[in-house]
Amino acid sequence: MSASTSTSTGAARSAASSRPAEPVPASHGVTPVLSVRDVAVELGGRLVLHDAYLDVHAGELVGLIGPNGAGKTTLLRAVLGLVRRRSGEILVDGAGGRPASAAIGYVPQRHEFAWDFPISVEDAVMSGRVRRIGWLRRPGVPDYRAVREALDRVRMTHLRGRPVGELSGGQRQRVLVARALALGPRALLLDEPFTGLDVPTQELLTDLFAELARDDGKAVLMTTHDLVAAMHACTRICLLNRTVVATGTPAELDDPALWMRAFGISPSSPLLAALGLSPATDPKGDA
Repeated sequence: MSASTSTSTGAARSAASSRPAEPVPASHGVTPVLSVRDVAVELGGRLVLHDAYLDVHAGELVGLIGPNGAGKTTLLRAVLGLVRRRSGEILVDGAGGRPASAAIGYVPQRHEFAWDFPISVEDAVMSGRVRRIGWLRRPGVPDYRAVREALDRVRMTHLRGRPVGELSGGQRQRVLVARALALGPRALLLDEPFTGLDVPTQELLTDLFAELARDDGKAVLMTTHDLVAAMHACTRICLLNRTVVATGTPAELDDPALWMRAFGISPSSPLLAALGLSPATDPKGDA
């Protein structure tokens, strides 16, 4: 098995799961854009994430995959500094603290945005720059330039004056992506961007996310329940269930045992069949 798997010690897990699954181009350097190091999070007295290690390099689209309650959104929120870590560190380009958080763009699930608020597409994207502009200051020329560039990148410039409440689901998702891009982030976090969207729209967004990684050099980390699409489109996959079970390219994650461990499923699960994986067998030859 070539994929990285978690081990009984934090040090061994770090060495395994933080290794890039494929060579990183020299132009991108050797330092990951986003590094998660031995992160643990406790919520309500319960350990929901522990011993989490993950690197995302420039040019990568990494799919963060696991069952409900696995800690995917918690990991994103830990990266953003929205939940307190019990241990571990988050680094962006090797730096932690405020410089790290300032270099991260976040695309929340669509239901978290107030789409009935009477603002235009351009104003919605501008709201992503508030922390840089300041709450009581007016946007300047650089802010409008950043918003226009972000809208152009997601192909929404022609709709910049439209009220956000009139947008389709796919258009709303692109507005949220533009809102994150307006800050010029090095890393982009996407939380379930395909929920409630039809297949053609999902495919268009997948192409956009791949372009942002490949052409713009972003480090993109995306949670998704669309496992088949993630295996097709992502550079690497991270299997998560309260800790990192394995990381690797889709081709490397060909061991059914990894998916069984991550999702708590049996060898006869339709999930394995959907992924084109043969059922695991025990030493006696029984499935």
